[in-house]
Amino acid sequence: MLAIKLQRIGKKHQAMYRLIVGEKREKLNGKQLEDLGWYNPHTKKSQFNAPRITHWTKMGAKPTETVAVLLKKAGVVL
Repeated sequence: MLAIKLQRIGKKHQAMYRLIVGEKREKLNGKQLEDLGWYNPHTKKSQFNAPRITHWTKMGAKPTETVAVLLKKAGVVL
């Protein structure tokens, strides 16, 4: 099952997250299908590729709970 999830990047105590599409049971640093954007929790800034997110949701990828909240705040309709 495909999932749209966050992948942690950045240094210790300076976390940033990538929004990726990958297998639900795959490790977070494992294989990913596509990079869909990023989110910085320290500055609350984010950038998402909305057309590709809608494409992947139509293909059957389900966002995690945290990703769904972030996309709703960003105005990306699922």
